[in-house]
Amino acid sequence: MGQKKTLRSQARKDSPTVNTPVKSEKKAKGNSIFSWLFVVAMLGVWISVGVVWFDLVDYDNVVGTLGGLYDADGDGDFDVEDAKVLLGLSERPVTSHEKPLEKDPSTELNTKSEATFSSGVSEKEPKSVFSNKEPDAESLPVENKESTAPPPPETTPDDKALTEDSRPPNEIHLPPTTQSESESVSTPESASESTDEPTGNTKAEPEAKKKKPKLLNKFDQTIKSEINAAEKLRKKGKFEDSLRAFEALVQQYPHSPRCRYGKAQAEDDAAEKLRSNEMLLKAVNTYGEAAELPDTPHDLIKATLKRRADRQQFLGRTRGSLGTLEKLSRIFPEDITVKNDLGVAYLIFGDNKSAKRVYEEVLSAAPNDGFAKVHYGFILKSENKIEESIPYLRDGLESGDPGTDDGRFYFHLGDALQRMGDKSAYDWYEAGHRRGHFSSVWQRSLYNVPGLRAQPWWTAKETGYTDLVKTLERNWLTIRDEVLSVLDKNSGQFQPEDENLREKGDWGQFTLWQQGRKVPSSCESVSKTCALLERYPEATGCKRGQIKFSVMQPGTHVWPHTGPTNCRLRMHLGLIIPKKGCRIRCTNQTREWEEGKVLIFDDSFEHEVWQEADSYRLIFIVDVWHPQLTQAQRQTLSPI
Repeated sequence: MGQKKTLRSQARKDSPTVNTPVKSEKKAKGNSIFSWLFVVAMLGVWISVGVVWFDLVDYDNVVGTLGGLYDADGDGDFDVEDAKVLLGLSERPVTSHEKPLEKDPSTELNTKSEATFSSGVSEKEPKSVFSNKEPDAESLPVENKESTAPPPPETTPDDKALTEDSRPPNEIHLPPTTQSESESVSTPESASESTDEPTGNTKAEPEAKKKKPKLLNKFDQTIKSEINAAEKLRKKGKFEDSLRAFEALVQQYPHSPRCRYGKAQAEDDAAEKLRSNEMLLKAVNTYGEAAELPDTPHDLIKATLKRRADRQQFLGRTRGSLGTLEKLSRIFPEDITVKNDLGVAYLIFGDNKSAKRVYEEVLSAAPNDGFAKVHYGFILKSENKIEESIPYLRDGLESGDPGTDDGRFYFHLGDALQRMGDKSAYDWYEAGHRRGHFSSVWQRSLYNVPGLRAQPWWTAKETGYTDLVKTLERNWLTIRDEVLSVLDKNSGQFQPEDENLREKGDWGQFTLWQQGRKVPSSCESVSKTCALLERYPEATGCKRGQIKFSVMQPGTHVWPHTGPTNCRLRMHLGLIIPKKGCRIRCTNQTREWEEGKVLIFDDSFEHEVWQEADSYRLIFIVDVWHPQLTQAQRQTLSPI
């Protein structure tokens, strides 16, 4: 019995040993399959890495070849939009082939002979009819000569707008403000070329979608894949490779308009990347060459010459830009957009008469064109046809057409209404404020640095320029006696105000510094005064201001107006002040000058002046940088 137990026990011990080889074999087989799957997966990963890393596939060539076969939307390449069209999912609206640049100085009506690429804060003051003119000297009178307060109720500068009760029954009808409108201000020069983009439900748009421009002639169709390959490089931002590719194409196909246009675009892109005016000038010349080639499609001629004119304006070549647009208008005499652009070019050039003629032609062909209306009204107002200008400015703004939502048009419509005694001016100022053009109803300057402290009246302590104020007040008699010698000589150094700011009267000025530059001939006549100021760069270096004497005769009234920028404060030192009848209003506060004392205000706020005394009033005006501007900002801000 004991032997049987021993044998059974031994058998139980031995049995697992017998089964072990079978289980191990199955396990090994499973591990082998998993290992092979892992190896294959890793092999696929490394092959993918190799293809990308070593650039084993020429994707541009593949896409270019596909573009030659499947360019369904006619834009010269094959992309996602082509796939959507082929699948019947969409039709892409017209888009521009031009790569957008940073804000074009031409939109600020640059009058310099050559512009430079600048990374600093830069705003340029318009020098043609497109300007809210420099508020020479003091401030502007209100429409009611008897009153010392403006039509709106007394509010602080930060108040949002007038109350409903204070508004006249007139209603203004503007298109609703969108987010994009509040974030950016479109300019008349650039907006006329833009096309409306869908903003939501495209089914609500009854108009048929525009056809895309055709930029390829028959020959260029045969080399489409090569053009696409070079264009892909440009769209990817590889401007050097793109430029080399298009240069090679132009050399190989010298009569290809599309290759030449691509070369111009690549040079244009390179100019922006390199910040090079020399390269941009090459682009301008190449654009011109592309337009002159035989068998150039009309759409390509239009795109080429428009961009050429835009780049010429950027370079400050105003006459050349005007010539390009005149040529474009001759080629496309029925194109309203081209005519509108031409009118703007005449305004920039200072030829208001020709601009007026162009806009009369546009309005004859398209009476409801809002862009032409606001510009035509703008010109009428510059001719002092105040009442006549109002309906054009108002209708143009209410049209909501591209290029009309511009602060200058709100500014000049409100100003025209004020001069006609129409209190609805403040409704338009409020509308301009709501759309982001004005800081407030009161503060309507258009060339601003955001975030600066905004208040109409300042004390010397608040400005931080107490030493300058003390110097002016201590030496006011010396300053007065020097300028009186100039005034008594009647030498013609006092020039009449020519900014159309007076309702009536006589107002003269004698300038010592302008835009941060000393006028040597003037300082020779008042050398002591100029020597006093040399120690104060906040005044003499203020490129957005002036230092000058102002003499105003009895019976003078200056319309309400605002200065062009919030970057300066204005000091008035009283020199000869009649006892009664002279006053200045800034927003809803009216003050009077005192001899030997300095008044300080921010002339970007609405202000006006009355001179109702029996003798002349003489003051010394000193503009200074806003105290919150940094040194870097003071150096980089453009002059006004």
